[in-house]
Amino acid sequence: MQYNFDWKLVLSGEYLQWIIDGVVVTCQISALSLVLAMAIGTLIAVMRLSAVRPLVWFSAGFTEFFRNTPLLVQIFFWYFGSDAVLPAAVNQWLYKQNFEFAAGVIALAVYTAAFIAEEIRSGIFSIPRTQLEASRACGLTFLQAMRYVVLPQAFRIIVPPLISQALNLFKNSSLCMTIGVMELTYMARQIESYTFHGFEAFTVSTLIYLTISLLVSFSITQYNKYFLRTIKY
Repeated sequence: MQYNFDWKLVLSGEYLQWIIDGVVVTCQISALSLVLAMAIGTLIAVMRLSAVRPLVWFSAGFTEFFRNTPLLVQIFFWYFGSDAVLPAAVNQWLYKQNFEFAAGVIALAVYTAAFIAEEIRSGIFSIPRTQLEASRACGLTFLQAMRYVVLPQAFRIIVPPLISQALNLFKNSSLCMTIGVMELTYMARQIESYTFHGFEAFTVSTLIYLTISLLVSFSITQYNKYFLRTIKY
């Protein structure tokens, strides 16, 4: 059985537009999930370092649970089980929007937030504790000291691992195809179903993932080379 390669089929016309649409959706779901993950991760990290025991227990449980369960299971959980955990008004609003997209964003954001929280916590630990103590001595509350003194320095240090987490999120977004999100991998599979030229479709999608990943890796290298080495305490 001989396979006839037809790259022009994938790289022109309607199927090329499918690939472009898939890249756009992938970037959209990745960017929105990353913003939410950063917000949730920062909140969880600060809660983990607070003196309120229930907050510490909740944040620790959150981190361990979502870090140690498969992302695909979490995607299915939010897609099929949102009615059980989200308010009815929220579910109704999501159903009127793009529910598959929303479920994917929630799953990616919560999953990635658990890892980002640990990165932020490590960054906070790298800041001398005397800075927090000095901030409190100047009259700042714990949250104010975190917001204005500790976190800005911690984020500067942890930019490389945060970029790595963003890269992982970008690649993990391909799993959202399982619930019908029309991202890049979904579009490649659709092209394969219509044309039976899956090799070309998935090769193109792989190269797109690789190109974006290499650009992100290059940015990490440049940051380490020109900026991170200037940090001194």
